[in-house]
Amino acid sequence: MGPVERLLQALQREPATLVSVAQVQGSGPREEGAWMAVTAAGLIGSIGGGHLEFEAIAHAKALLQGQQLALQRRFPLGPALGQCCGGVVDLAFELLAVGPADEAALRRRLNLPSEQLLRVALFGGGHVGRAIVDLLGRLPSQVFWVDSRDEVFPTGLPGHVQAEHVDPVQAAVRDLAPGSSVLIMSFSHAEDLDIVAACLLRQRVRADLPFIGLIGSKSKWASFRQRLLVRGFSEQELAGITCPIGLPGISGKQPEVIAIAAVAQLLQLGQAQDPARES
Repeated sequence: MGPVERLLQALQREPATLVSVAQVQGSGPREEGAWMAVTAAGLIGSIGGGHLEFEAIAHAKALLQGQQLALQRRFPLGPALGQCCGGVVDLAFELLAVGPADEAALRRRLNLPSEQLLRVALFGGGHVGRAIVDLLGRLPSQVFWVDSRDEVFPTGLPGHVQAEHVDPVQAAVRDLAPGSSVLIMSFSHAEDLDIVAACLLRQRVRADLPFIGLIGSKSKWASFRQRLLVRGFSEQELAGITCPIGLPGISGKQPEVIAIAAVAQLLQLGQAQDPARES
C-alpha cells in the first residue's frame, strides 16, 4: 500500500498534520512537493530524515495537540540544524481532519506529477511479479499488471496498481500507456516470446516504450533471439530488448532480490532520461 492510501486510511480514524516541502533554496534532502503526515499513532511518508524531519515532526505533533503555532517555517539546514546539505527549506504545515471532504483532491495534491512517476507495465503474476508490485507500492508509480491466468492477483492492491486478466496476454500490449517501461515475466516461455514480439511490433509503429525487459538467462535470450529473427525482426530491433533484467552487479535469484534489481534499473533509466532530477 502506497503512502497516499495509508494516509487516507489513517484519516478514517484520526486527524493528521500534513507537512510539505514548499520551497528549497540550494541543496536539500527532498524536492519541492515531498510530504509526510504525522498522526498520534505514527508517521507516513518522509521529507528527508535527519534533524529537519525531527524538528518538523515535533512541530506537527504540537499542532495536533492544539498549540497555536506557525503553519509555515523556514529551516536553514546548516546554521540552524547542523546538516551538511547547506540549503534552506521552507515547510508548510496543514491540519487534516478525520474523513477529508474531497478524497480525490487530496490524492491529486499528494501524488507526484505524472512525469516523476514510474509507469510500469508488468506481465506476470508470479513470485517475482508480486515482489515488484510490493516494492513499487512504496514508490510513486503507476502499474498495469497483466496475467493470462484468472484469479492470480492478490486482493487489496493499492489504487495505483491496475490488475487485469487478459488472454491472450500479448493483446494487452496494444493498449499500454505511452511511455510505459515493460517487464516481462509470465509463467510460460511461449507467452514471454509472444509478449516480446508484440512489444517489438508496437515499437516499429510507435516507438513509445522506453524499456522492454525480459526475465531470464543469457541462454534464454539466445534462444528467443533466434526465434524472433525467424519471425522477421532485425538485429537492430532486438537490440531494444534487455535480458536479463536488473541492475548489473546485484546477484541473487530470490524474488525480492530480482525485484530490487529490476526496479533499480527502471529508476536509473528514469534518471538518465531526466538529468534535471539529479540536482
